[in-house]
Amino acid sequence: MVEPDDLDELLRAVASRHRRRILFEVWGRERGAGELTEQLGLAPASVSEHLKSLRKTGLVTMRIDGTYRLYRACPERLHQLAGMIMEAFPAAAIEPQDSNTPQQKEDRT
Repeated sequence: MVEPDDLDELLRAVASRHRRRILFEVWGRERGAGELTEQLGLAPASVSEHLKSLRKTGLVTMRIDGTYRLYRACPERLHQLAGMIMEAFPAAAIEPQDSNTPQQKEDRT
């Protein structure tokens, strides 16, 4: 069963364009916060807040290496989010809407 609060929290996390960009940058490779700041052109405090939100939801993990904090996306958590959406909206997952179905074409004539 989908927990509405968990789903809401994850959807809020991926709703931000900057957080989605961070996820893209750390997908399959580790990146430091400084590197992300340079790559995305955001203020360090902004990147830090976005990383905090992504870590809180489990979409990003952090590993400490000496004085560096390295971030990486957690694909399993994103797959969980996809599954939660499918579970929350089962009809949409089973019956995709096609604007060119025969019934809709007949209705237009």
